[in-house]
Amino acid sequence: MIEVIREIELGDMIARYTEDEWHVCGLQLLPADMPLPVTSDKEGNTYGKHMVQENLVQLKIAGETYNEAYAGGVSMRNGQSCRELKLKTISQKKVDGGIQVTVTLKSQRGYMVRHYLRWKKGAPYVVMAATIENVGSQKLGIEMISSFSLGGLTPYVAGDAAESMEVCRIRSVWSGEGRLCREPIEDLALEAAWAPHAVRGLRYGQVGSMPVNGFFPFGALYDKKNHIYWGAQIAHNASWQMEFYRKDDGLGFSGGLADREFGQWYKELAPGEYFTTPEAIVTVQHTEDFDGFCQRLTEYQRDCFRLGPEVEQSLPMVFNEYCTTWGNPSHENISRILEAIQGKPFSYFVIDCGWYKQPGIPWDQGMGDYVVSKELFPEGMQKTVDAIRDAGLVPGIWFEIENVAKYAKAYQLEKHLLKRDGKPLTTYFRRFWDMKDPWVQDYLEEVVIGTLKEYGFGYMKMDYNETIGIGCDGAESLGEGLRRNMEGDTAFIEKVKEELPGIILENCASGGHRLEPLTMSMCAMASFSDAHECKEIPIIAANLHRVITPAQSQIWAVIRQEDSLDRIRYSLTATMLGRMCISGDVTQLTRQQWTVIDEGMTFYHMVSPVIRDGISHVYDSGITSWRHPKGYQALVRRSEAGTLVVLHVFELEESREIRIPVEGCTQILDTYRDAADEVILEADVLQMTVNRSWMSIAVLLH
Repeated sequence: MIEVIREIELGDMIARYTEDEWHVCGLQLLPADMPLPVTSDKEGNTYGKHMVQENLVQLKIAGETYNEAYAGGVSMRNGQSCRELKLKTISQKKVDGGIQVTVTLKSQRGYMVRHYLRWKKGAPYVVMAATIENVGSQKLGIEMISSFSLGGLTPYVAGDAAESMEVCRIRSVWSGEGRLCREPIEDLALEAAWAPHAVRGLRYGQVGSMPVNGFFPFGALYDKKNHIYWGAQIAHNASWQMEFYRKDDGLGFSGGLADREFGQWYKELAPGEYFTTPEAIVTVQHTEDFDGFCQRLTEYQRDCFRLGPEVEQSLPMVFNEYCTTWGNPSHENISRILEAIQGKPFSYFVIDCGWYKQPGIPWDQGMGDYVVSKELFPEGMQKTVDAIRDAGLVPGIWFEIENVAKYAKAYQLEKHLLKRDGKPLTTYFRRFWDMKDPWVQDYLEEVVIGTLKEYGFGYMKMDYNETIGIGCDGAESLGEGLRRNMEGDTAFIEKVKEELPGIILENCASGGHRLEPLTMSMCAMASFSDAHECKEIPIIAANLHRVITPAQSQIWAVIRQEDSLDRIRYSLTATMLGRMCISGDVTQLTRQQWTVIDEGMTFYHMVSPVIRDGISHVYDSGITSWRHPKGYQALVRRSEAGTLVVLHVFELEESREIRIPVEGCTQILDTYRDAADEVILEADVLQMTVNRSWMSIAVLLH
């Protein structure tokens, strides 16, 4: 029999803890406006369902029995380690303006687990993690432990919830980040069988040091009959997994570190040692609004952003010279750029890759030593930095901190590089520092932090252009070697922030391969993608609103000498989906082209409070190909400061009127558009007439 032993109100959510007759403790997260009865029948079946209690911590200890019914290779959930992990205590205390619930579980086999649920008053999410401690006398091997696990996720639908549930995932590939994928559980082979026997499982994630290379660490389940979403993100910069699981009428959802089967992760604890999982951000909501639901999870990142440098709260604009010099920055060309942008409302000027380039070596094959190029900066870097500051801008510089390339002296320092099977881990022309090595930490402190301090840089772009893959030597398993290495990476970033308080850090990994909550929480902003000049930029940028906050999403607007005014406006308007970063042929533009850019920058400054604080909803014409888009996309972002509508028109076959709902808006305050383009607000609808391909309109309403 399953009994409810505690319910805790968390704003518009309820955490329900349950216990069965074997003292296994489960957790449900429910919307507060849809309470459920707290009783079940003597078999523990709720509403005619057959559901076995699932532990709120999914755990697999080496040597203990796997789950039955063909689970091997499919799922490591719900085996002996979970069944024998018994509830001991539940405690609740006030912490940091909210509460923390701690559930203590113990096994007679010599280990204890504490599961934490933390909620800050007013937050639309909770944060979960688990700590396992070896309280026995023998070494303990861990093959899987979850950060969160929700059970019984079909509570509002009778029976096995046929044709009622959808799984939502968000895919990511280089220069194509953020594509939403929604699938019925039946299409994913998660439909219940005729008897509660064989395990069904969908385990997905990412393996390596680019945590957004394939999927975002995000998952959601939708009850489409009752309009309820459950969702989670994992805050981890290495291999992770999400898992949907089924063996009966219920449905389980868990996530955390990639396990031994999926990510080759295995960890040992000696007696007295303990290990804590990465944090998971989890939420539930009774709603049909998927976009709004996702932004309950990104509120975690926005809370972190609000604690960052004060200067960032106004979303200052960036100039990055990469798409001007293409990895060949010099004092001469930077001086010309500064002259061209003098008086423009930029705050940061970033010297991107190549400043260390040695003669005859491409920029991406020489990083690691970071000696300023005498050819590019014949009078030294300080003269260039001084010129940037004299122009009223904060100077920034690019580093690829963790990798070294084949023509750098550092490439030969094998003693201090990561290895796999005893040999340097090499990918094409890159190797990787061993970030656990104290020598490496000292070297990077001297080379990276030393450079930042010596020249007075106030901004650092941290790029990362390769992945470690399954892992490295130096620990009990390749996966644990990877996790420890990335722990060293996090420690170095924190050291940068300690040594240089207030520095602006940009998170970049070939664009968007590290757009996960942990790295985002440490940085002011992130490169949204490596889509520098592509027409799909607004599509990527709008879709990313579901997984990162746009106040941290730095979007390229690369302006070319040959660009039409429509094309310039199209690029500038795309940056209104996040943070404005301009690059390109700025030394060769006409006065008319600069006028359109200046108008866009002025409008951006006006709408930045909406970008920072709003909630977004995407409307489009049904776009299939991002590379060759047809139709249109409109993003509506609402805040107390106003409502921003950002429209992009792609390949257009004929003129049409686009109608976007803007309920409650009564006035057009300003627009960024061609003067001939018609915009009308009438009866809670914004009407825009479009008559050509590749045009754009941005509107601020009240």
